[in-house]
Amino acid sequence: MRIVETEAYDESDAASHSYKGRTERTKIMFGDSGYLYVYFTYGMHYCCNVVTGKKGTGSAVLIRAVEPLEGEVFMQDLRNRHGKDLSNGPAKLCQALAIDKQLNGHDLRTSPLKLVMQNPLEKSEITQTTRIGISQAKDVPWRFYITGNNYVSKI
Repeated sequence: MRIVETEAYDESDAASHSYKGRTERTKIMFGDSGYLYVYFTYGMHYCCNVVTGKKGTGSAVLIRAVEPLEGEVFMQDLRNRHGKDLSNGPAKLCQALAIDKQLNGHDLRTSPLKLVMQNPLEKSEITQTTRIGISQAKDVPWRFYITGNNYVSKI
């Protein structure tokens, strides 16, 4: 998988789960970076975030969309979808990758789900804009996606 769209959230941000401080639900966000923060939303979907920043600071990056580079058949079996609809949204990608609450707090340096760093893209290849699907702090330009990628959730 290649992460193609993200949104950043920080404890100083009214749209962040960590805005009101550390809770049982958000304690992962205040831990070490490189761990997965998984939450359940709308009573039916999981979403996943990579914890960022230093320990004690509630920050994470929501993974909004991924592009399958391998394992697409496995993802299709889980989602019963094909093409960009397979993983072009935070809940869709969690379903396609079998990410649920059991992976909350998972160290992304270990199996079964690993985050592998690649060479950074050129700034000209990344679009920065405001976040979507939130009701507070909508004007914060902390959404990033690979320009022109078919798996981006919404343009």
